[in-house]
Amino acid sequence: MFWTTLLFAALAEAAPQFGGGFGGTTMLRFGCPNVVIDRLDPLVNPGQIPSAHVHQIVGGNAFNATMTTNDVSAAATCTTCQFSEDFSNYWTANLYFKARNGTYKRVPQKGHALQFNDQFSTQTQGGILVYYVSAQPGQITAFKPGFRMLSGDAMARSRPDKTLQRQNCFRCYTGPNYGGDVGAPCMDNNVDSEALPNKICPGGIRSNILFPTCWDGKNLDSPNHKDHVAYPTSGPANFLSLGGTCPSTHPVRIPQLMYEVVWDTTPFNDKSIWPEDGSQPFYLSTGDNTGYGQHGDYVFGWKGDALQRAMDTSGCMGARCANLQTQQITTARQCSVKKVVAEDEDGWLTELPGVSMPMA
Repeated sequence: MFWTTLLFAALAEAAPQFGGGFGGTTMLRFGCPNVVIDRLDPLVNPGQIPSAHVHQIVGGNAFNATMTTNDVSAAATCTTCQFSEDFSNYWTANLYFKARNGTYKRVPQKGHALQFNDQFSTQTQGGILVYYVSAQPGQITAFKPGFRMLSGDAMARSRPDKTLQRQNCFRCYTGPNYGGDVGAPCMDNNVDSEALPNKICPGGIRSNILFPTCWDGKNLDSPNHKDHVAYPTSGPANFLSLGGTCPSTHPVRIPQLMYEVVWDTTPFNDKSIWPEDGSQPFYLSTGDNTGYGQHGDYVFGWKGDALQRAMDTSGCMGARCANLQTQQITTARQCSVKKVVAEDEDGWLTELPGVSMPMA
């Protein structure tokens, strides 16, 4: 996401909420290449091999069908993320193209736009661009070891209220080099939608997933991986903003976490291979061709107090903050997890892996 004008506009909007000048907000923005693409989900389907649909996973190499509920950073030995002290795991559903003949092909991903002189994130060759925002440094509580959460609903296929809720959205790039990549995500119906775009996107499709920003202060997880966190009483905060008051049941403010994925749909822009009725041909790996089922999973795994130090520091932007350690892209790419479910990742498929299985 481009930030030259967006950043100052968003910070100016947020400034009154944390006492004037807008130099205080911190925004970590860093890339993480894929550590594995696999049909596993230790959050929703722990221990199940395979799980119901394919995910792309980034971060630490402790990822597995069953993961510790304690300190993930103690179980990992490497990470694909630019911050080398971040052994968290972040994952989303994959995106597939369905051709006119009924076969499916996984949509490749791209690196991310050059911002803040961050060359690493331009070279991820896919994966996830991760954001952590502290809109009130010194008042934001970083996640604790064992913390997990989920944003979105894999089973959703519609929503009566079409107003953007600032949680999940897609943007249709208007041209190459991230054309149309201006303005905060999930805030403007003219450029973003909760449904997958129903037209050709000349520069590909960007997806964003935002997580809740309030925590009950007690539970590191909950049975549905959602109830221990919440949005402010006024609804989800604008990106880079503090938002309204946290509910009394969830009084602790936590970092604003956001995922960004760039899907390179341009190899499929030939409408002669689209469905004959002209309908949009892209499906999430859940079998969802609406986009409403977009979701993201998170397992915290930062080392020690590294994330808290960053959230307490004012004015960080990009992938440099509070003396946090970083690594080179060549080192990050050496970190991997052995694939567990033997399935074709990149060939043409007659059906989406696992879609015939019931989802939890």
